[in-house]
Amino acid sequence: MKSELVEKAAEIYPDPQVLINMVSKRVQQLNSGRSPLIDTVPSMGAADIALTEIIEGKIRRVEPTS
Repeated sequence: MKSELVEKAAEIYPDPQVLINMVSKRVQQLNSGRSPLIDTVPSMGAADIALTEIIEGKIRRVEPTS
């Protein structure tokens, strides 16, 4: 996982727990066969793909409703 991607994603979601949960869920989806929402290169791991998707606004956190 590239630290510059983590830093950029943390600017969007500053709460580390939220960011970790988002990346973790997306990595699970990617590892289960879901297609990336971005153009990838072979050197990108699932976490890098998930972080890039967050940075590019391809995936967002759904706010809980009361």
